Amino acid sequence: MVTTSRMVEPTRFRESFGRYFEDFEIGHVYEHRPKRTITQADNVWFTLLTMNTHPLHFDEEYGKKSEFGRCIVASPLTVAILVGMSVTDVSHKAIANLGWKEIRMTHPVYPGDTLSAETQVVEKRESRSRLGAGIVHVRTRGFNQHQTLVCEFDRSILVPKRGHAIED
Repeated sequence: MVTTSRMVEPTRFRESFGRYFEDFEIGHVYEHRPKRTITQADNVWFTLLTMNTHPLHFDEEYGKKSEFGRCIVASPLTVAILVGMSVTDVSHKAIANLGWKEIRMTHPVYPGDTLSAETQVVEKRESRSRLGAGIVHVRTRGFNQHQTLVCEFDRSILVPKRGHAIED
């Protein structure tokens, strides 16, 4: 996590997170912390919020009869948590997320699993339409507590260059 502080008044400092376009280097891998344990309550809330009515996410008896033998975490929740874990390092200064592609769910995630994530910089280029910004392509990979890959996806982000970011 890139954390810096800047002086906002004499004797007062404000922490700042994220990276500018210049800070990204192709091939660098950022390990995100903290890890996150997903509970069944998280899973049920997410299915209610998103109107996902598949019983495999909230009906324990249905889950017992499935090939998984229990409820599994809704895939979009897994993706959302992994994206969230990456924000501090990767997109905290972003102007916009430009898109996700190649989302792969490689192993079931169960309530009680603890996720960790890492993001690798795959490509970067200066924006052709926005002066003061660049486009960074990254691949995020999520793992459970056994280091089994559970999800991976590619994401494109519009990131400001130094001197062109909104500062709070």
